[in-house]
Amino acid sequence: MKDYFGYNGKICVVTGASSGMGKAAAEMLVDLGAKVYALDFNECPVEGIEKFVKMNLSDKESIDAGFEQIPEHIDSFFGIAGVSGIKTDFNTTVTIDLIANTYITEEYLAKRMSNGGAIAYITSTGGNNWEKEGNKKYFLPVIEASGWEGRKAVLEAMNLNVLPGPLGYLFAKCAMNYYVAYVQKDFAAKGIRVNALLPGSTNTGMKDEFQMAAGGEEKLLASAGYAGRLAKPEEMGRPVVFLNSDMASFISGELLVVDFGSIIEENAGLRPSATMEFDAIMSRLKNR
Repeated sequence: MKDYFGYNGKICVVTGASSGMGKAAAEMLVDLGAKVYALDFNECPVEGIEKFVKMNLSDKESIDAGFEQIPEHIDSFFGIAGVSGIKTDFNTTVTIDLIANTYITEEYLAKRMSNGGAIAYITSTGGNNWEKEGNKKYFLPVIEASGWEGRKAVLEAMNLNVLPGPLGYLFAKCAMNYYVAYVQKDFAAKGIRVNALLPGSTNTGMKDEFQMAAGGEEKLLASAGYAGRLAKPEEMGRPVVFLNSDMASFISGELLVVDFGSIIEENAGLRPSATMEFDAIMSRLKNR
């Protein structure tokens, strides 16, 4: 059969490859003949990968050391790793979910990818409303800063670390959705596609953490829309593998929502929005 996906022999780098959506994506890529470099803090159990690279995405030196073990040319990058904010503070959550991705993209992918390459991040439907001014005015200063140190300095100067970690998750996911548009001029203009997958609630190893952040199992399940269940990791792994494949060769700048119809109803005004603007969040905190 013809190799429609075009992964055979390609160098694919996957963050968060040891569990959940990242593991599901890594397994599929191996099956499709890709040379998979699995990046994670925990050992990767996926058979057939080219190499496991231990990496702490909250630590610039760990990222730099990890990329020394990865080929100089990268065909496809999957930025899937992330934290919920339940076990990390606001700034650490934003560092892992946002700043690490931007640093890897600008410091390594910009130099190691060429025409025909593809980048896909997994963000979240929690980052819906990323384009609203009540969100943008908070995360834009971080995005527009330069490099790891510059973005970290801006984030720390904002004094948002008093907020709970799960709000850092929402902040980072809004910012990453915007970032897909932000980097088009540098990457898509060179023939390197950049997209993101926005998953609905998914049954991964972080299910209990997201359940806690949502305010209970019933509320987490409600965000799954008409499916009536949480998604399986492979139901997010498949579409993110599609986004970076030859099957999606003319798709760039896309935020692909995979949530069984919840967000489209919110955007259409057919159901109350479950996502908030940081303006409203900050206003509520001030009025406490």
